[in-house]
Amino acid sequence: MDIILLERIEKLGTIGDVVTVKDGYARNFLLPNKKALRANEANKKVFEANRAKIEADNASRRGEAEKNSENVEGKSVVLIRASSNAGQLYGSVSVRDIVEALNAEGAGVTKSMIVLERPIKTIGVFDVKVALHPEVVVGVKVNVARSPDEAEQQAQGVDVIAAMFEDEAAADAITDFTPGNGEDLEADAPAPAAEATEGDDEA
Repeated sequence: MDIILLERIEKLGTIGDVVTVKDGYARNFLLPNKKALRANEANKKVFEANRAKIEADNASRRGEAEKNSENVEGKSVVLIRASSNAGQLYGSVSVRDIVEALNAEGAGVTKSMIVLERPIKTIGVFDVKVALHPEVVVGVKVNVARSPDEAEQQAQGVDVIAAMFEDEAAADAITDFTPGNGEDLEADAPAPAAEATEGDDEA
């Protein structure tokens, strides 16, 4: 389907561009969210008649988003979750979880602003994009851990899962070492020959 973009869409184009997209993407997302118009002659005339206002409104929203970006960019939030020993979460971190954590820090964002490329299903520190406006995208860090102590370690760059496996390997090595082995060998060794007695010498 050919559409006219009403705002910048990443990997598609900017305001006023006529582009071709899949019908489902247009019908289910772009058109209902007023991000585009069908590219027919009537809509092209309507767009050109309102182009100046559309661009002015966009510039105003962009300016507001740039101001708000100061409250969001670079923020780091901690989410405590249960996980397996391998670090796999029992469930996943949702967009709603991230929004609530950011807003608790005064970010003032909505679910539609969070750009989560794939679900977060393990513990770790993840870079997440927040699109305050199609032309204003900032980054935040989401620190998913099993405890505040782990979150602090991860914030300092420690891979807690790798560290945990190293600790377990060291513990196994200590368990496998058996100090008694030396004693067993000593017990199995042949007894030293008895010292000769005076009687033996005389014989």
